[in-house]
Amino acid sequence: MKVTAIIPDEMISEAMAMSKTKTITETLKVALTAYIRSQKIKQLGSAVLKEPLEFNYSAKQLRKINRE
Repeated sequence: MKVTAIIPDEMISEAMAMSKTKTITETLKVALTAYIRSQKIKQLGSAVLKEPLEFNYSAKQLRKINRE
């Protein structure tokens, strides 16, 4: 997808330096990937808070199952 965006030069330069990328396109891909990943982690955290994980087996039971 081709996009036109007005982004401060300093922000792009800093992002390129931090991500060690050579092009603006690569830099934006890295930044968007990191942003999407962080949002998914937040959503997962919220879901776990709403409905905590339940463990139905003890450590001893799990070891026995894994050895079978």
